[in-house]
Amino acid sequence: MRTFATTWGVGDYPAMARLLMPAAEAVVAAAEVRPDDRVLDVATGTGNAALLAAQCGARTTGVDLEPALLALARRRATNSSLTVDWRRGDASRMPLRDDSADVVLSVFGVMYASDHDAAARELSRVCAPAGRVALAAWTPGDFLPAMGQLLGGYLPPPPAGSGPPSRWGDRESAGRLLRTAGLRVISAVSHRLQLSFPDADAATTLLIDTAGHVVAERDRLVAQGRWEAMRASLRSFVGERGVTDGEVFRLELEYLVLTASPGPVT
Repeated sequence: MRTFATTWGVGDYPAMARLLMPAAEAVVAAAEVRPDDRVLDVATGTGNAALLAAQCGARTTGVDLEPALLALARRRATNSSLTVDWRRGDASRMPLRDDSADVVLSVFGVMYASDHDAAARELSRVCAPAGRVALAAWTPGDFLPAMGQLLGGYLPPPPAGSGPPSRWGDRESAGRLLRTAGLRVISAVSHRLQLSFPDADAATTLLIDTAGHVVAERDRLVAQGRWEAMRASLRSFVGERGVTDGEVFRLELEYLVLTASPGPVT
């Protein structure tokens, strides 16, 4: 049986990553990545933002804690004839020198760091004095954070941390977090990502199959007779949140793209 360093390697997260590519495009555009920029993609996952930056001609590094996702990112780079320096590391303690990146990116990545304050300090530490930071995070109360609350009734409590991941998707909360680390917010723009499925059942199946922390608990929930109850609860939630448009079922996910830079905070 294959083992993974984190639950991010369990399930079919790459299928979700493919759907999230438009958000990576929005973040890379917001960061105004240029040729020869030194770009760091934090919690790169399957490499969406890192690969886009490399396509721009940037000298790119992607850091992630899950080797299985890094392996996939590496294959994607090879298949596209792109050069990216893939490294294993935690967003709260990255394997890079101070001031080593002109652009620091993270697309739904750093928001899941176990220590938000440490992660914010790391973003500031590795960003060059004239550099820029661009992040995407889910908006509090929107679809995925609300889904997380629903599933919380069936899953073990998350590791003790410094707050909900969606605090990075709130301009005021994220601004305070980054300000303490020495970064000033330049802009915060809300975006919407639309996901299309044949029906609500298909959407529910994908959301379960791509959530490693859910898949990892399947045997326990089945043994407890709670797996189908969890699925039914999620199916009801998806049906309430989605919209049927002809023969297509759509989910709309809101996220914040925030840009910041080092310097005095006014």
